[in-house]
Amino acid sequence: MSWRTVVISNNAKLDYQMGYMVVRRMDTVKIHLSEMETLIIESTAVSLIAALLSELSKKKIKVIFCDEKRNPSSELISYYGSHDTSAKIRTQINWKDDIKKAVWTEIVTEKIRKQAEYPESLNCSESGMLYGYISEVQFADTTNREGHAAKVYFNALFGLDFTRTEDNSTNAALNYGYSLLLSAFNRCITSNGYMTQIGLFHDNIFNPFNLASDLMEPFRPIVDRKVKEMNPVKFEHNEKMEVVSILQNEVVINGRSEFVNNAIKIYCKSIFDAINNEDISEIRFYKL
Repeated sequence: MSWRTVVISNNAKLDYQMGYMVVRRMDTVKIHLSEMETLIIESTAVSLIAALLSELSKKKIKVIFCDEKRNPSSELISYYGSHDTSAKIRTQINWKDDIKKAVWTEIVTEKIRKQAEYPESLNCSESGMLYGYISEVQFADTTNREGHAAKVYFNALFGLDFTRTEDNSTNAALNYGYSLLLSAFNRCITSNGYMTQIGLFHDNIFNPFNLASDLMEPFRPIVDRKVKEMNPVKFEHNEKMEVVSILQNEVVINGRSEFVNNAIKIYCKSIFDAINNEDISEIRFYKL
């Protein structure tokens, strides 16, 4: 079972040999592709051959490329994530609005619940207000309890002066973590044969990842917890590696302890089953 997140941070040449990714630097390291879940190319001074990219794509290993500032900027997505992709896309296009709204309601409710649980563990008084928002969520969240909860939640974690638009280390860490989550969800969506562009709630014509933006919402608090614990005064390589480590954190889902990467797969599959079977009881959320 794949589980490793491999980060290439310095000058290197990446090659492919008989099932292994070969990392050539001053020394040479081989990593079997069966062990790899995600590959992050953090440096623009890395070169790699097309044969390796092809094999990574075949094995459904998520590849994330970073820019000159070492921030995620693009990713490798296969054309065909599943043998029946064409059928899945036809099904996705015909998903009924009512079931999409019902699933979105469950996602929003679970996100707010996760947002309430963390401040509660920190004995923050705002947790009571956040739990109150859960009972106020209407069908499809027409009154935007999600937005109200987000403001209360971030102020509880990072202070009343905190805003998500400010240029600081906290926001840099949050954005980096959210980018990793988005890539992980894109991988699961395409692996199941669906399109990332067609969402449940998000429908921005300029966003190629609307569906991933929907599905990742309950997992955002995992990033928030890590960043709160780090309290970064800077956000450089070591801090980034701390954020990357969240993908190997363990959570409980469907009665079992799983790495976050695997929990995302189980959760995504349950969402698709719930929509296709029009039964929201099939959704499986994680617990910390």
